[in-house]
Amino acid sequence: MGIAIFTFAVIFLLIVSGGLLLFYREEMLQRISEAINPRPKQKSLLTAIQQTGLSIGGVVEHFENVLPKSQAEVSVALQRLQRAGYRDESAIKIFYGSKVLVPLLLCALALITGVCAMSPFFVYILALALGFIAPDFWLGRRISTRQKRIRRGLPDVLDLLVICIEAGLSLDQATVRTTVELKKAQPEMCDELGIVVLEQRAGRPRGEAWRHMSERTDVDCVRNLVSMLVQAEQYGTSVAKILRVHGDTLRTQRVQAVEEAAAKTSVKLVFPLVLFIFPSLFVVTLGPAFISMMESFKVLNQH
Repeated sequence: MGIAIFTFAVIFLLIVSGGLLLFYREEMLQRISEAINPRPKQKSLLTAIQQTGLSIGGVVEHFENVLPKSQAEVSVALQRLQRAGYRDESAIKIFYGSKVLVPLLLCALALITGVCAMSPFFVYILALALGFIAPDFWLGRRISTRQKRIRRGLPDVLDLLVICIEAGLSLDQATVRTTVELKKAQPEMCDELGIVVLEQRAGRPRGEAWRHMSERTDVDCVRNLVSMLVQAEQYGTSVAKILRVHGDTLRTQRVQAVEEAAAKTSVKLVFPLVLFIFPSLFVVTLGPAFISMMESFKVLNQH
């Protein structure tokens, strides 16, 4: 019986090996050739795009020294870039380089399209001004978008912090766990919490690390959260209870904001109604009556 089982297993393995060699022969030969003669792998589209972006950023960095700037302006720009989520050392160079390169590109575009033929001085001045302030407007837009995402994601982060703390973890351990679990759902808020964790591991006090997060984000709800956590640490109150109350308050404020926006809708609809809808209604309702009145007046004038 044992010999039969062994023979059956050997035959089965031989059949499976033959099928693999028959159907996956080309793939196996390719793997063997790659193992014998390793070749550099082809770059994927995402890698190519990232490397292209890095090369463009390196070109833009060379224009950074053209623009004169003070140390105060550089510190303000660095703070704004951090609020937008750009913390690389090259971010400030790319920002100031774009303030030089974008005006030149707009001037070249005006020259190529022929717009400057109408009034060259005015067009070039306008292109230089718009190109110089365009990076500031773009950065401000990025900051506001990131702050909105932080406001929207803070209640979910607080809920997970409460769950972790009530499960027996400390606030620091709960912060680490929340950063890992919500990294894909709330990347902006988890990014800031990750910096808090790194600062605490580097030896910075907890309250100071959380205050730095409120300064980086410049969001009122985060600032209130940090002040509440600092007070809870000073007076020894329950952190989980404070986080739960703050999360409920943020959700209530969100509902109130939606209700306020819905209440403003009727007022905002007045202008489209008066400018676009009412004139068309007047034409449809009063137009035939006006035409009949004009025809009746013509008949009276003929008599």
